[in-house]
Amino acid sequence: MRTLFISDLHLHSGRPDLTRALLHFLATTAKECDQLYILGDLFEAWIGDDFIPDDLQPVVDALNTLSRSGCEIFFQHGNRDFLIGSRFEELTGVQILDDSEVIQLASGPALLMHGDQLCTDDHAYQALRQQLRNPQWQQAVLTKSVEERLEMAKQLRMASETQTADKSTEIMDVNQQAVLAAMAESNCDLLIHGHTHRPAVHSLEGGKRRIVLGDWDKSGWYLEASKQGEKLIVFDLI
Repeated sequence: MRTLFISDLHLHSGRPDLTRALLHFLATTAKECDQLYILGDLFEAWIGDDFIPDDLQPVVDALNTLSRSGCEIFFQHGNRDFLIGSRFEELTGVQILDDSEVIQLASGPALLMHGDQLCTDDHAYQALRQQLRNPQWQQAVLTKSVEERLEMAKQLRMASETQTADKSTEIMDVNQQAVLAAMAESNCDLLIHGHTHRPAVHSLEGGKRRIVLGDWDKSGWYLEASKQGEKLIVFDLI
């Protein structure tokens, strides 16, 4: 069993190179795997399954092609694409997971998360996250027009950029106690997450490990898990 993990591609019209890189990845590297996990922030913004930008339609089509070829594809919501829903599942063949999901790898059980819920020192963000993930709030947003939702997404991005600039890197990183608590609750010695854009393999107490996926920007990243273990891989964008 060969399993791949990616996250934090933040695809949008301003970075066609990222879309090209993902399409190449799905048609080559991912085509040779059994399972692909996308741990959030595939898109820079997603305002609902009823609006797919023309430049992102090829991504939807490529995911569908990969899924029909026999590769199982799983998706966790990130802090940018939390409005991806059941229609997206139908269009792509992707299966949406819970915010915390335990899977079985050759090395043992692994806890999967996007990772933003572990940044508990950022109290302002956690309050915002609670609102954004509220089903009633999401339903109210989805009743708005496409134009209104596009403007909301723009305002949220601008606010996020402003707030991020004023925060220390420590506040925006995961909280170690939150990490250990999540791993203990799930009874997993391995945690895989994204969100922080700080790719690394961390050794924790008691032989536990935390693997952080990389964001796609100047390079692409994926984690490969097989019977030989887990390997974090960086590659040049095409």
